[in-house]
Amino acid sequence: MFAPFADAAVEARFRALSEPLKLPMLRLRQTILDVATSNREIGPLTETLKWGEPAWLPQHPRIGTTVRAGALKGSSTHYALYVHCQTSLIETFRRHYPERFSYDDNRALIFDIGSELPAEPLAHCIALALTYHRWAKR
Repeated sequence: MFAPFADAAVEARFRALSEPLKLPMLRLRQTILDVATSNREIGPLTETLKWGEPAWLPQHPRIGTTVRAGALKGSSTHYALYVHCQTSLIETFRRHYPERFSYDDNRALIFDIGSELPAEPLAHCIALALTYHRWAKR
């Protein structure tokens, strides 16, 4: 069901998640990996830890920006997909999906562990992040 981990440190980070967060975070990870696999422009991803959180970025330079996933600080019921705060990504996500997501300023999409991930809008946002350098300067 879930892709094997490419990095032992990332796998350990997922194993260390609290039980309520584990399955939703694994689903988010799988969505990220599926988006990359289904979009030839993105290519293979590097899976690593950045700031102690699981992160993914295209292996080829100047394609997209890093996305990270982690528990929302101070919450056992919310988690987030983080993007680089100096990009226009969250602004772009808000323009496309003003009511579909909860946002954390210009940094993240916020999810509740009890809610289903909005598959198509989320995949679109992930694809925008992982191809950011291809479209942002146009």
